[in-house]
Amino acid sequence: MNPSAAALLSVLAISLVSLAGVFTLSLGKARLERTIFLLVAFAVGAMLGGALLHLIPESYEALGGGPATGLLVLTGVVAFFVLEKFLHWRHQHGAPEALEGATGHVHHGHHHGLDAGAPFALVNLVGSVAHNLIDGAIVAAAYMVSIQTGVVTTLAVMLHEIPQEIGNFGVLVYGGYSPKKALLYNFIAGLGGLVGAVLVLVLGSRVDGLSDVLLPITAGAFLYIAGSDLIPELNRRHSYPATKAVGQLVMMLLGIAVMALPLLLS
Repeated sequence: MNPSAAALLSVLAISLVSLAGVFTLSLGKARLERTIFLLVAFAVGAMLGGALLHLIPESYEALGGGPATGLLVLTGVVAFFVLEKFLHWRHQHGAPEALEGATGHVHHGHHHGLDAGAPFALVNLVGSVAHNLIDGAIVAAAYMVSIQTGVVTTLAVMLHEIPQEIGNFGVLVYGGYSPKKALLYNFIAGLGGLVGAVLVLVLGSRVDGLSDVLLPITAGAFLYIAGSDLIPELNRRHSYPATKAVGQLVMMLLGIAVMALPLLLS
């Protein structure tokens, strides 16, 4: 398959993950919380494995053994820190408000929590568009390197997107949007990934070495998301029993194993 077509299809598949919130409507809060933390643990393993087993080694092959790769990885870490800080946008994995919204619960006596179109919900949408645009760009850049790198990056991004999009859906409902509008707006925000992918595919043919630069930045983004957003969520509640901690560890190792599998098969 043509790498550009594969990239666009992959980004479209990732965009469809924004509809994951629909599956939470039939779940209770307790069941959703149990499920989402296992997904988060799996996403942590996938993102760490994708960054450390694929993207960073391939970046060193492309850019050489000097400090350039390390600096670009750090650029990815700092860039996502800035993105979250200045957009006041945080991942809502497992947050009580997001879970209440995602399962249709009423909060503090208000329908869907707050007045429709609460400012924090709008900010969340803006941040989601920006984040999805970047996701689309890094997936397209990965396909410019190779199909295998593109597939690995797509899988890591998609696994990260599932709990994120469930959380985003919950934030929008909690902010006052109806479940149907929340799904629609979340899906529109998800389509921002296609814009990012098209921009990279168009510019990539004109800017030599663009994919070589974006790969380590992507690795830095994965490391930041896993270390700053996802792992703290797994440790957020200290009352978790040992069985739940073991389950999270197993899912994290499974995520790493999924990323290691292409190396064993190549």
